[in-house]
Amino acid sequence: MTRSNKPRTTIVIFGATGDLAKRKLFPSIYNLYKKGQLSEEFAVVGVARRPWTNETIRDTVRQSLQGNDHAAEELEEFCSHFYYHPFDVTSKSSYHELNELLTRLESNYHIPGNRIFYMAMAPEFFGTIAVNLKTEGLTDTAGWTRLVIEKPFGRDYPSAYELNEEIRQAFDEDQIYRIDHYLGKEMVQNIEVIRFANAIFEPLWNNRYISNIQITSSETLGVEDRGGYYETSGALRDMVQNHMLQMVSLLAMDPPIRLTTNEIRSEKIKVLRALRPVTGDKVHKYFVRGQYGPGTVNGKEVDGYRNEDKVDPQSHTETFVAGKLLIDNHRWAGVPFYIRTGKRMGIKSTKIVVQFKELPMNLYFDKNDVMHPNLLIIHIQPDEGISLVLNGKKIGPTGETIPVQLDYSNDSVDGVNTPEAYERLLYDCMLGDATNFAHWDELELSWKYVDAISKVWETLPAQFPNYPSGSMGPEESDRLLSADGFHWWPLDTGK
Repeated sequence: MTRSNKPRTTIVIFGATGDLAKRKLFPSIYNLYKKGQLSEEFAVVGVARRPWTNETIRDTVRQSLQGNDHAAEELEEFCSHFYYHPFDVTSKSSYHELNELLTRLESNYHIPGNRIFYMAMAPEFFGTIAVNLKTEGLTDTAGWTRLVIEKPFGRDYPSAYELNEEIRQAFDEDQIYRIDHYLGKEMVQNIEVIRFANAIFEPLWNNRYISNIQITSSETLGVEDRGGYYETSGALRDMVQNHMLQMVSLLAMDPPIRLTTNEIRSEKIKVLRALRPVTGDKVHKYFVRGQYGPGTVNGKEVDGYRNEDKVDPQSHTETFVAGKLLIDNHRWAGVPFYIRTGKRMGIKSTKIVVQFKELPMNLYFDKNDVMHPNLLIIHIQPDEGISLVLNGKKIGPTGETIPVQLDYSNDSVDGVNTPEAYERLLYDCMLGDATNFAHWDELELSWKYVDAISKVWETLPAQFPNYPSGSMGPEESDRLLSADGFHWWPLDTGK
């Protein structure tokens, strides 16, 4: 297996002792290595406060890869590329020592000064680390340097702006890679292909033929051990500001002039600029919030949100959000984009349903016959694939019509092993492809949009809890669509 044309880089993981590194980053780097997408000339340096050693982090990497299909010799060779450096983010000497270690490793592995700094730790340190990397000379190399940042990027527009200004003192915008792991998912990236590579869809992708679009991201889990974080976030900031609005922008954007990072971003930004602001009294008309109470999920009794660890017993934090978004441009005028996301819901699913308008005059074979709208369903997780719902004749002499669902599933393709979102995004970063990362302009517009909603919700206490665990959210969410003559399509069948 040749790796000569693969990225040669040093990856520095700040927060290497944390859960994200163990669950996502170590396995993703290993998969890239095993597939030959990573050069043999690489090094990974874990950085954190704990007094670990090189052997400690290598043991941790081995444990994180348990269950993977690997040869012992290959695994040991992979782990030998991992190093650990105890670190104090506020100490100048820590940065000097880290720089000396990186310089030594780059010499040993013949890495031409290419460095990725991955922030997998508490966001309050992002700015401090970025500035010190610059002032202490760690970004002054013969190769390229890139900064990868996990969400949350701020908790509102003012804090996001302040963080961005701080980071921009050390890194240019084209060096900053803000991770939104939804943008690394196979079927989210497939949205562009489905739209722009199929003549049966793109001519219909507008308000003349589409009646509404529904985006759902539901979880059966509660907040688990993230109660403390969730109390300061809530579903609006945790999911809508980033993942949901990113999917809206991909679905609604105009075809780019060419499939380059800047052109795709430009079209996504136009969508976010065209979002109709939701302010004041309109918030209650267009958005619904919810918080789960006790209930039954998968046959198991579970507590409500207010009984979770590190959660205020009188908490007004929302664990569910549903909204109606309108895009004021020529393509989408009058077409509602409905979004909903929540925890402790009945089904774990992320799915997009595009509902097409019905024909102005349907030819009924039977006066009691009910026509079904055509649907395009994009299954993002846990299943990956596409469904198309058409009308067909029911077998038999009656002439009735029935919906016929045509399914394509990635899971049913022999030999397909869909890369983890982090694996794909890490590789993009190594290649310098920022297409599937969030630009500051996107963050600025999305934060301003959700801040207007947060401002109203924070002034009025909510009537929580308002949906039982194991349900699909509060009843107000259903009324949001029924007021327009629509309903949420079930997530289990798409029918």
